[in-house]
Amino acid sequence: MPAQEYAQGNVIATETSSSPGRGVSMAAGVLERPSVTGAAWAALDILTALIGSLIAMHFRLDVAHISGALTQKGVLHLMWSEYGAYVVWFALCLAFFSRSYGLYGPIQNRSGLNEQRLTIQATLVAGLLLCGSIYLLRGETVSRIVVLLSVILTGTMLCARRALWRSMVYTRYRDGVDTRNVLIIGSGRVGHALRNHLESLRHLGFRFRGFIALNEQEIESADADIVGDVTNCLSIARALFVDEIFFSVPAEKKIVIGLVQEARELGIDVRVVPDLYDGLAWNAPIEYVGQFPTIPLHRRDFPIGSFMVKRALDLTLSFAALVILSPLLFLIAIAVRLDSPGPIFYRARRIGRKGRTFNCYKFRTMVQNADHLKAQLAHMNERDGILFKMSNDPRITRMGRFLRKYSLDEIPQFFNVLKGDMSLVGPRPPIASEVERYDLSHLRRLDVLPGITGLWQVEARQDPSFDSYISLDTAYVENWNLWLDLKILIRTISVVISGTGS
Repeated sequence: MPAQEYAQGNVIATETSSSPGRGVSMAAGVLERPSVTGAAWAALDILTALIGSLIAMHFRLDVAHISGALTQKGVLHLMWSEYGAYVVWFALCLAFFSRSYGLYGPIQNRSGLNEQRLTIQATLVAGLLLCGSIYLLRGETVSRIVVLLSVILTGTMLCARRALWRSMVYTRYRDGVDTRNVLIIGSGRVGHALRNHLESLRHLGFRFRGFIALNEQEIESADADIVGDVTNCLSIARALFVDEIFFSVPAEKKIVIGLVQEARELGIDVRVVPDLYDGLAWNAPIEYVGQFPTIPLHRRDFPIGSFMVKRALDLTLSFAALVILSPLLFLIAIAVRLDSPGPIFYRARRIGRKGRTFNCYKFRTMVQNADHLKAQLAHMNERDGILFKMSNDPRITRMGRFLRKYSLDEIPQFFNVLKGDMSLVGPRPPIASEVERYDLSHLRRLDVLPGITGLWQVEARQDPSFDSYISLDTAYVENWNLWLDLKILIRTISVVISGTGS
């Protein structure tokens, strides 16, 4: 079913799973790993507590009260030997209470002021346990000033770090980056109030994508924002790259249970604006989205630690590549300009993560009017399905053939990686005309950032099959981990050197 059958280039269809195909050779055996979200934040809190305690010990250094034979380094060593075990205990207690207070959950679930209060509370409780441990273990040699400074400095740094992180996240949300698309089931008074509330608090990162009708009256209401009903809710959610579904009105238990089970399989979160569904929400915590109380029925754990490492790897390697390859960039730019008339760089609008459009940069490898000539060459397409490729494309320039052979035309995409539009590894970014012809299952490849290289490039670059192209990208999305990225990067080097591009 083509994507044009749904408004704005999306689809309404039944979700089907794509076979991993040849991607199994690299992605098979990768099991779903537990979330590292809480572990990543806990590690940062523990590191902050250790740094705060070290700073406190430096403030307390007083050589005059210790043997004159000891250097400042020796004093610090002595203090650490006396206080080190207590510092570790304090850091672990801090991480435990921070997690207990929900400080490792999504920032939308609490206000900035409440987060600061809970941070101070967790620090003080951990500090009280630290003091109690020192008392019970008769740690008379431990400086009380060092203990007090450790607690104060740790709390201050934690509050500052969380405030800075919240500010950075809010800025990205306002810019439309990493936002969460939302469908609201029920278009009544509560549904519209929730929609208005979310749109008034854009810094929380929620983007309203439409209402789902729950009954015939809502379907017949002619509300322009109603995009479907509960029977095709999950299909619409996939087509619109929805991250969360909100129940704003009570619904039959069977409908809610069925939708939650299907949403869990698709990785879509479900919330209700509170009304207990015969046990589904028992013992579930009430979380506030702005001022609206909600009960999460399902939440997908996001591996933020792994993605932070992936982003750090993208930034480091991209910056290093641009610095190292800068002389080559200069030479290629001159060659492109001398080879044929036209600009040095080619800027194309591509579709990125969750359907977000961006400008993808490449060295120009075709004549200036290449896009207009494409329609005349459509009958000579050598690829199956949606993709277009010709082995002897007359639009490609002489220099362009050389650049494509060794993938040198894609070097400028390191700038896209630095901007956050792309990653080093991921599915290739498609053009809008291709996405409009996607089936619903094909949209799975747009759940992640597009990449300069990917599983398809190293496994089946010359394979003309569109199904192989999609199945390999789907296998990557469903089995992603850092080790898979590293293997793809290593194999990419050999693919580039062998000159298998076209």
